[in-house]
Amino acid sequence: MELFRVVKPGLFTTVQDLGRFGFQRLGVPVSGAMDKFAFTCANMLVDNQAKDACLEVTLLGPMLEVLNEAQLAVAGAEFAVTVDGNVVPLWQTVNVEKGNVVAFVGGARSGCRAYVAVRGGIDVPTVLGSRSTYVRGRFGGFEGRALKAGDVVKAFPREFMKTKRVMPSELIPTYEKELAVNVVLGPQEDLFAAEGVETFLSSTYAVTLESDRMGYRLDGASIARKTATEPITDALAIGSVQVPGNGKPIVLMADAQTSGGYPKIATVTTPDVSRLAQAKPNDKIRFSKISQTQAHAQYVEFNRVLNRLENQLVRQEF
Repeated sequence: MELFRVVKPGLFTTVQDLGRFGFQRLGVPVSGAMDKFAFTCANMLVDNQAKDACLEVTLLGPMLEVLNEAQLAVAGAEFAVTVDGNVVPLWQTVNVEKGNVVAFVGGARSGCRAYVAVRGGIDVPTVLGSRSTYVRGRFGGFEGRALKAGDVVKAFPREFMKTKRVMPSELIPTYEKELAVNVVLGPQEDLFAAEGVETFLSSTYAVTLESDRMGYRLDGASIARKTATEPITDALAIGSVQVPGNGKPIVLMADAQTSGGYPKIATVTTPDVSRLAQAKPNDKIRFSKISQTQAHAQYVEFNRVLNRLENQLVRQEF
């Protein structure tokens, strides 16, 4: 079913789902939504399956002409979203009619990324088990690229909901310009001088303009190593914190390469990777060390919260 004609694509709007797993050994990144929490919430608000694909909007959103009636929800970064010039609420189901124009007006007021979920999910081909876009590899999503003006986006047809879903205000996250991020040290913290580890944990870093879906390059105090020798290239994971020769950390994100040689001083916890995905250039980051046991407990709690969310959504008449 043809759903949207792209009038304006926004800064960087792609199709994403929960990611492409099982192919990292072949050099294929996981990709998928940068902020898994907001992505999952958007799908819940239109009663989709968790794996259904959405549009991921970055900093400056699109303008979309509606080609067929639909139900949608926008969750994540705070944008002004309008339908035919009328502001519509985020974090709840919205009905749109054929001929309506959905527009993101201005840039993100807080946060960096929002997710547009449509009832039924975005209809693009599955590549290696996922509909996610990997732009550097030019596959997945909409022809392996970000949306551009004139594109026609399709959705899978699914019976409409009789009632809308609304996220309670107390459950909607806030996105601050200063973020504390939990990390587990390692796997190669032993390659860093003690003062380097201390610098990493006590300094404030700024997100740079060179940050993207592959990784967040940070600016701040340089982290001292014991030696300038690079370790043997090995596997990388989403959330790995690499430190190149200039001593400035890089946090690997959803489109991260699958192997690399820069030493890894720490790994960001899974819930905080989602939180970090909402950081914009010039936002400030501080790292806080926790144990692996604590990280596991946070991961369990993160999933428990997501699993409970559907029952906490408010149902209202349209």
